[in-house]
Amino acid sequence: MKTPTYRFLIAIAFLLSCIFWGNNVQAQATQKHVDQQLYNTILHMDSVCFDAYNNHDIQTLKKVFSENLEFYHDLGGLTNYEQNIQAFERIFVQNKVSGMKRELVKGSLEVYPIKDYGAIEVGMHRFTHMENGKEVVGLMKFLHVWQYKNNEWKITRIISYDH
Repeated sequence: MKTPTYRFLIAIAFLLSCIFWGNNVQAQATQKHVDQQLYNTILHMDSVCFDAYNNHDIQTLKKVFSENLEFYHDLGGLTNYEQNIQAFERIFVQNKVSGMKRELVKGSLEVYPIKDYGAIEVGMHRFTHMENGKEVVGLMKFLHVWQYKNNEWKITRIISYDH
């Protein structure tokens, strides 16, 4: 039986260091600092916004969205506050009984602070509605920019993508 050569030992040491380094980088990526209070606040505001959506409550939606809203949609392009409020009103009239709703995908929410402005909310959501007697489900990604101003949280930017 041959004794291990130095090349073999160096290769083993290199592989082990790669495995250790890769696991260490992965552990660091999953251990980012989370501001729990900010996370809880944005999670709450997300539920306020989409409870209003699910209940066709246009007045609450008007309060949650900033009047300088910019909504970037990968398929629909760029729209503003007025265009979105009008679109919600049309959708709500057309879908009174369709079971249309939005749910945040559990475990997908990420929240990041924006110094002297507010927060970024990133996640995935599921939209469902009935069409021709069948439930249609869409899973999409989103990014919301929240501004905290005058003791109120409002969405100023939305990016909806991966449709």
